Amino acid sequence: MLTISPLAAFEDNYIWTLCQPDNSFCVVVDPGDPEPVLDFLEQQQKSLYAILITHHHPDHTGGIAELKQAWPDVRIIGPAAETAKIPLLTELVQQGDVVQLPVFNYQFQVFDLPGHTLGHIGFYSKPYLFCGDTLFSGGCGRLFEGTAAQLHHSLQKLAALPADTLVYCTHEYTLANLRFATTVEPDNQALQDYQRHCQRLRQQKKPTLPTDLATELQINPFLRCENKTLQQHYQHQTAVTLFSELRALKDQFKS
Repeated sequence: MLTISPLAAFEDNYIWTLCQPDNSFCVVVDPGDPEPVLDFLEQQQKSLYAILITHHHPDHTGGIAELKQAWPDVRIIGPAAETAKIPLLTELVQQGDVVQLPVFNYQFQVFDLPGHTLGHIGFYSKPYLFCGDTLFSGGCGRLFEGTAAQLHHSLQKLAALPADTLVYCTHEYTLANLRFATTVEPDNQALQDYQRHCQRLRQQKKPTLPTDLATELQINPFLRCENKTLQQHYQHQTAVTLFSELRALKDQFKS
């Protein structure tokens, strides 16, 4: 088993740390800021073994150079399609590749998840999913580079994973996402219950993440575009066109 902990960065980022109790090594995901990682490694007396990168945005990659300076032999594993924008990558991966982490006796499958950025990837090892800015609890990433069809396809790829998949995304956007979701499905009881649950967590200054896929399939409008009732309400005949409208509405939503 892995012990996965979030390190808060910037206003609402999470840098995920992967550790094991009796193991001196640590892996981090999307370290936009090096300081929380360096502090954590010192406190836990861990050595940085690898960095997993989902996409090129600076709030996910900004800490790489300083971490490599501290740990020159660290593996830096990220999207082959974005190597020009992430020059310090040491291992380039894409759909179908498997990342071996022998120090943990774990391996991660790589998924191509275009949409938020064109080269965005995710890492999956049952039940853990690190999906960057593709799938959020109650929401999904903005379309900065890809199309609505691409992001919808990426989300459908994730929706097909086992229901007990734990979703480790990289922003604490949950409450804002749920405020929008309740305007899409105001009568969704599971959504209302989940919103109250997340409000309690935030009141206690606890993360709402990870979420699980079973919950997201019940409450996340961007995973529910196959729902015929929703399609009829918004007068769409396909999941992709409904998804496109919901993404555009979310972009304009003032929560």
